[in-house]
Amino acid sequence: MTRPSPPPLLVLHAVRLLGLADSAAIAERAGVGHDHTVEVLHDAEQHGWVQYNSFAGLEGWSLTEEGRTENERQLADERASADPDDVIAAVHRNFLPLNARLVRACTDWQVKPTSEDKLAPNDHTDPAWDAPILDELAALSAALAPLIERLAGVLIRFAGCDTRFDAALHRARAGENEWVDRTDIDSCHRVWFQLHEDLVATLGIDRRTEY
Repeated sequence: MTRPSPPPLLVLHAVRLLGLADSAAIAERAGVGHDHTVEVLHDAEQHGWVQYNSFAGLEGWSLTEEGRTENERQLADERASADPDDVIAAVHRNFLPLNARLVRACTDWQVKPTSEDKLAPNDHTDPAWDAPILDELAALSAALAPLIERLAGVLIRFAGCDTRFDAALHRARAGENEWVDRTDIDSCHRVWFQLHEDLVATLGIDRRTEY
């Protein structure tokens, strides 16, 4: 049976996934009302788990090291009771080869080698180069959907990643190239990156030793 996560976990986890964000973005990502999100953030700040930062024209809430440790403790406790059959670990194993394909697709989207420059940026003026990449992202979207269904069957907070990815891909196919890989919008890359981070955080995996 799928399980909802408590708001304090959702809010703290959203801060981790977003990196640096204001309360409105955190509330949206967590799926928690804005006023409740602000209350949770201030309570977490009192515990030393989050801090409000401002630098280089950017400002927002971020996780402290203590907050990262607390988030991982909460996730481990939740997983221990919600996932006795290790469904999340099994999905992660299925996710890894798809992740390698996603990384390659994003690299090809950003770089189009020439005889003079192997790292020449892709200016997206060659449909014959871009079209197969979009087709690969579509194939990854199709492969992602059943994985999210399995994850959401354990924890509700995983639901929707596939629809977010597909929405970004739809915009990219309509000619909005930034929806493939921009990091400041809900692009294919950002949705995928956040899912990957969610999986490793939930499983307590160090990315450096993941493969």
